[in-house]
Amino acid sequence: MTSSEDPLRVGLVALFITALVVAQVTASKLLAFSLPVSLPVAGETLILPGAALAYALTFFASDCYAELYGRRAATAVVNVGFAMNFVLLALVWSTILAPGLPGQEIDPAAFRSVLGASTAIVVASLAAYLVSQNLDVFLFHALGEATGGDHLWLRNVGSTATSQLVDTAIFIGVGFVLLQGLSLPAALSLAVGQYLLKLAIALVDTPFVYAVVAFARGREQAAKPTPW
Repeated sequence: MTSSEDPLRVGLVALFITALVVAQVTASKLLAFSLPVSLPVAGETLILPGAALAYALTFFASDCYAELYGRRAATAVVNVGFAMNFVLLALVWSTILAPGLPGQEIDPAAFRSVLGASTAIVVASLAAYLVSQNLDVFLFHALGEATGGDHLWLRNVGSTATSQLVDTAIFIGVGFVLLQGLSLPAALSLAVGQYLLKLAIALVDTPFVYAVVAFARGREQAAKPTPW
């Protein structure tokens, strides 16, 4: 089986692109979760974009992919994913702008409102994606070189925590403050909520990164021919 036919490799790319597409489509909705305690800046309510969970999964997929297939391969997936954002936008907007059948239950204005994310969200999302995803791959391998390939947990958490902080700053700063005029206190509250969720996911997904890597390397070992 060649690497291009590896189901795990295809699955990681599929997970990355699927989560990326879902994040783009759900980015404009804001979520609010009540907290049992009051946090600095965020208060008693955690506010975050609807895309936060889906987008966090892209970092899980890219870290697994980078560990198994190398920096160049992971960078290629990230940059292809960036191009697929434009394919998504083209397909969504071509459907929005196409004439609709009169009398259908789905109102064209509601359809456009749900799927047609604002220009601010699109610009911020693409800018944040391009910077943070490439930074994640770079930091993952930089930490790998610094630790001699050990401490996968440090590479996963360290690269994701740093790149997600940059992603959050760009997304909120560009999409909500610069282009929509959101007040700084509200933007900080939104940024804190988004980053806390991303950081929690980075911590929680670490055992799953280990599991995926162990599974892949176990399959490689089992596929090697015996010396006798």
